[in-house]
Amino acid sequence: MDFNAYQKALSLQSRGSECPFPPEEYDQRLSRVRNRMEADDIDALLLTDCSDIFYLTGYSTFEVSVHVALVVTASSLLLQVPSIEMGPAMVTTRVRQVSGYRWEGIGEVLGPLIDALNDSADTVGIDAWHGSLRQGVLEGLKERLPGVRFVDAGGLVKKVRLIKSEMEIGLLRRSASITAEGLRAAVAVVRPGITDNEVAAVGARALLEAGSEFMSMQPIVTAGVRSSVIHANHKRCRIEPDEPVFLEFGSAWHRYTAPMMQTVVAGQPSADMRRVFDGCRRIVDALLAAVRPGVTFDSAAQAAERALAPLAGMVFFSGVFGYTVGAQFPPSWVEGSGFIARGGNTEFKPGMVFHLPICLRVPGQWGIGCSETILVTERGAEPITANPWSLNPV
Repeated sequence: MDFNAYQKALSLQSRGSECPFPPEEYDQRLSRVRNRMEADDIDALLLTDCSDIFYLTGYSTFEVSVHVALVVTASSLLLQVPSIEMGPAMVTTRVRQVSGYRWEGIGEVLGPLIDALNDSADTVGIDAWHGSLRQGVLEGLKERLPGVRFVDAGGLVKKVRLIKSEMEIGLLRRSASITAEGLRAAVAVVRPGITDNEVAAVGARALLEAGSEFMSMQPIVTAGVRSSVIHANHKRCRIEPDEPVFLEFGSAWHRYTAPMMQTVVAGQPSADMRRVFDGCRRIVDALLAAVRPGVTFDSAAQAAERALAPLAGMVFFSGVFGYTVGAQFPPSWVEGSGFIARGGNTEFKPGMVFHLPICLRVPGQWGIGCSETILVTERGAEPITANPWSLNPV
């Protein structure tokens, strides 16, 4: 059977069977998105970011390299997927109008999108800065729809996603507990002579055995000099005595990820290691005190910068003290809807969830990273991870 027959068979037997939220949750999300569309004079949204599409429909897959699109208007949804993704589209969503195209026939995507936009849209919102929007698709639509205005609306859905529902928070808490299990297992085997791969393997097994789905990022493990290089990962390197071992894990539960960083030393930490570790704790504590409803992201970043100041000349830090997390797909668990950094004039509100990625790296020597994922509540910041805050591996 071809993918159209496959669609009909699955629709009858398995439609929406793995959709992670009830219809009412999606209705509320769509209502908030449509209200923003109306306020911004946008007739239709063309969404291509898998995480945005998941947020509004439940669509979930590990194949994120292909073109998928969701067209949102005031009264309709069109989900467009390649033939190889018709299964996930049927099983993980309840979207009534699903349009398929041959996996090998990318040029076929334009017709259905033009039909969806031609009669209902004078202004179409797109995410102009997201890599999922293919240049050929956008240029093809512009050529065939000369009367339609395409505007950058990349932040529209992200603004809605910034505030998590109670159901979403529940999934993030579940992720946090699994992340902790993976880290405990990995930390327990850290010792001189073992490789970073072996530590990562133990952690990955624990994450998967505890229920994690495929993760948005693999478990990260580096030791010694390599821990001073941002975004390095395990590479069959042997851990030497008294080296710090940096770990950053994030399990996925219905695609929601609550990450955590932890650093332990395979032996005795030096005075400088303890000093930098204490600096990580000081920065996180400053953020926990600063993050509360009504405070701006910039204000919290300034508080964190003051805590970082005694080490600023010694260590490299990315400049981002927190980023939002929620439902994501590879290659990253960073949601992208908000950053705790200088210049951010958005105010914290209850329901926001941030990872505080505090890793301080001494170039050419080592790095120490310790983090929490936090929930903004009416009372302030609540860690939903449980970092043990110890340099000792046991």
